[in-house]
Amino acid sequence: MNLSQNSLENTEFMIEEIKKKLRMATGAALKATVLNDEQYEDLRDIYEMVASKSNFSISEIEAITSELGRLRKA
Repeated sequence: MNLSQNSLENTEFMIEEIKKKLRMATGAALKATVLNDEQYEDLRDIYEMVASKSNFSISEIEAITSELGRLRKA
């Protein structure tokens, strides 16, 4: 999958992978359809960081969740 291309499919994939990796209980926190081009790059940065780590502290999970919330509100 080429995540450098901004597409709804790529956005949905990254959101789902982030939720799986962080074991997030709710999926309603962020929807792929509300992101613009700039937010896509931010989401990809978050995805790459999450994908590169195997463990997360509680504070890291809170920070990532907060950043995902910021993307949703923007």
